[in-house]
Amino acid sequence: MAKYVYRFSEGDKDQKDLLGGKGANLAEMVKIGLPVPPGFTISTQACREFMREGVVPPELRVEVTMAVREIEDTLGRQLGDFHEPLLVSVRSGAKFSMPGMMETVLNVGLNDASVKGLAEFTGDERFAWDSYRRLIQMFGKTVLDLDGDLFSAALDAKKAEVGAATDVDLSAEDLRDLVATFKHIVLEQTGREFPQHPREQLDLAIEAVFGSWNTERARLYRRRERIPDDLGTAVNVVTMVFGNLGSDSGTGVCFTRDPSTGQAGVYGDYLPNAQGEDVVAGIRNTLPLAALEEIDPDSYRDLLQAMRRLETHYRDLCDIEFTIERGKLWLLQTRVGKRTAAAAFRIATQLVDEHLITMDEAIARTSGEQLSQLMFPQFDRSGDTTLLTKAMAASPGAAVGEIVLDNEQAITRAAAGAHVILVRRETNPDDLEGMIAADGVLTARGGKTSHAAVVARGMGKCAVVGAEEIDVDAAAQEVRVAGHTLRPGDVIAIDGSTGEVFLGEVPVTDSPVMRYISDGLEAGLGAAPDEATKELVLAVHRVLEHADATRTMEVRANADTALDARRARDRGAQGIGLCRTEHQFLGDRRTYIEHVVLAETDEQRDAALAELLPLQREDFVGLLEAMDGLPTTIRLIDPPLHEFLPDLTELSVAVALAERDGNVDDHQVRLLAAVRRMHEQNPMLGLRGVRLGLKVPGLFALQIRAIAEATVELRRRGLDPRPEIMVPLVGSVRELQIVREEAQGILREVGASAGMRLDLPIGCMIELPRAALTAHRIAEEADFFSFGTNDLTQTTWGFSRDDVEGAFFTDYLENGVLTISPFETLDAAGVGALVRVGVEGGRATRPSLHVGVCGEHGGDPESIHFFQQVGLDYVSCSPFRVPIARLEAGRAAVEAGGDATA
Repeated sequence: MAKYVYRFSEGDKDQKDLLGGKGANLAEMVKIGLPVPPGFTISTQACREFMREGVVPPELRVEVTMAVREIEDTLGRQLGDFHEPLLVSVRSGAKFSMPGMMETVLNVGLNDASVKGLAEFTGDERFAWDSYRRLIQMFGKTVLDLDGDLFSAALDAKKAEVGAATDVDLSAEDLRDLVATFKHIVLEQTGREFPQHPREQLDLAIEAVFGSWNTERARLYRRRERIPDDLGTAVNVVTMVFGNLGSDSGTGVCFTRDPSTGQAGVYGDYLPNAQGEDVVAGIRNTLPLAALEEIDPDSYRDLLQAMRRLETHYRDLCDIEFTIERGKLWLLQTRVGKRTAAAAFRIATQLVDEHLITMDEAIARTSGEQLSQLMFPQFDRSGDTTLLTKAMAASPGAAVGEIVLDNEQAITRAAAGAHVILVRRETNPDDLEGMIAADGVLTARGGKTSHAAVVARGMGKCAVVGAEEIDVDAAAQEVRVAGHTLRPGDVIAIDGSTGEVFLGEVPVTDSPVMRYISDGLEAGLGAAPDEATKELVLAVHRVLEHADATRTMEVRANADTALDARRARDRGAQGIGLCRTEHQFLGDRRTYIEHVVLAETDEQRDAALAELLPLQREDFVGLLEAMDGLPTTIRLIDPPLHEFLPDLTELSVAVALAERDGNVDDHQVRLLAAVRRMHEQNPMLGLRGVRLGLKVPGLFALQIRAIAEATVELRRRGLDPRPEIMVPLVGSVRELQIVREEAQGILREVGASAGMRLDLPIGCMIELPRAALTAHRIAEEADFFSFGTNDLTQTTWGFSRDDVEGAFFTDYLENGVLTISPFETLDAAGVGALVRVGVEGGRATRPSLHVGVCGEHGGDPESIHFFQQVGLDYVSCSPFRVPIARLEAGRAAVEAGGDATA
């Protein structure tokens, strides 16, 4: 029979699959002797069975009874007892942290009788009735699925009636009245009384937590974070300890280092006389954690010791929830904390310097996505700005956008192409859609551990929280601050690194990290405004240097011009993996293509191509000079020829109008006939790539000759050009063989004329399923392969990228057919299988075959890890993403070697 319930003493931190993150870490804290309230964890397996069968496994109730009785025997109190009642919390806890996305119910076990026992046991009648009203409010919203605003409105009405500024100001009598009001809401909305039996409360709460795994907001969060839907959540049942027992009690959340900056020190929020939900909900502004030292020095000392012990044990930044009950510290949760990009790099190198982790582990704990965030522009303070307020910097970044006050406004305006800032009094889990749509988040309430702060950091969104001077009036659709009345559509700018909020747009400039990547370490340090930023630049430098030393894959860039090539080289590119020569046929050169198309004889076509030769040669001279000494893969022309010609419809209209007016242009008429002749219904699968090169004599020869002559010119100047000729859209070895024979003839001719040997590598793109499946044959004629994963994705899925992304991808993502666009991250199961087959087939024929990827996936972090697994020699990506690929290639090598621990 399956086991569903595990005591905290039975698990450890490595059992997240079974016990969820929260349960595994509670067990680990018990294991190392930290003060954790007694409790147990219901496994994720039970949740999966609940989702599959629609009911809780019958054996679970038996196991829960046994576990509850063990707690009762340990504490000498019973669930729902009339004199010394045991109360428990019921909390979710999935394998991956999903802050605020699932449910929690506190104070389970209270009823009309036990509330009096709790008052007697604690000697605090006000506390007892406050706990009871919290249970009904949370139970009503979470378990009975009632509108939470019904309870919030009743609470606000009671405060207004008695003149209370906060919940804490309500008396025991006020709270007793509120309990009666809340119970009436439950009866009126559900047709039944609030459950009085403690075990019924517990069972319903467990089911509600299971059910919260599949709420819309939880599914949305998982789609964004790419968490599988079939994991399920564990449920943690923990003995209640109370932070709302008076001035010697309280609750808080702390971090062993600042999750925003990575700075070592004492960071967190504390609320005296409060329960944990008050802190994360952001409904009351918190005290800084350091204030606890004056309020309760003994508990503060115990907390610091626990923080140090946990950080040493986990060897990482830890996020800790705690409660102080009448001077006694209890730890309710810990986990490796979410952090901003800047904090990730600084903490990683700090822990290396403290000899807690290795440099391999440091690069494993940073990511290309985090590095990209540090490369984004930041506000330029040199101009005039209007500061509205300064609050808490919760998640770094610079965001400029229109004010929106709710999810609907955020989604609508973002869909229209606007940049938006979500402005709220405080956010809650229901605001997730708006937060995803927004460029940044601004709240009037809350601290660094509020929902807005935690979720924004996890998403890499800019956030400023706790801006008390801002009055957010959602009903009037107004935001009032510093004498200004702002409305949706008005533009503000927020700086998540400083907490500043500005009126209107603020210009941006390169970040110090971007300056470092583009211009070197000294430039980056020179652009840093303070010591903390200098430390960040140095941390990024150390991590990138180690990634470069560790990785086994080269990183090249996709670049079509000398300017792009130099930019890529400055950012660490080790060559060009893709030069798209078709970009050199645009603009003023279109007329030369028209001459090629309109040629009626071989002589006319050759003459037209000859006009292009010096232009192409000049292009390649500039490109190869910029990449001197580094491999430069030049793809022969790929798109259909008609893409370089006038639009068929526009040209048809122009000719028709000219004929009507009697101004017939023979050139236009001939051009129209040629465009019509070349028009295709599906050009992506038509006359393009190698097919075009074979169909139009001299076209590939022109480009190959230009490459050869550019190589000769640069060698004569004492340089070391290293071009590689790449043939696109090959599906048959015979296609490549024909082009290769022509190319080798041209190279011999140009080389002989120059008195030098031109033995340039000739390879092909693998971008058709047939090419991957027959790679063992194609490798007979190829010196290298480069996977064109954009087209390989299109041809494998049968997608036309330009059409499907706007047509139905959104539906596919929402319905779970796709978790992410296969054009962003490689479809490892489908397209990836073809890549693997292609690599294995090619190297079976030619073991030394050099293999890379030049599609956009070459700069995608997850895809890079796949390419490491299949043994690619290099990835190629846009110049901007070169540093990201460098880091991820290092991480992938460490991961493959198994040297790092998460």
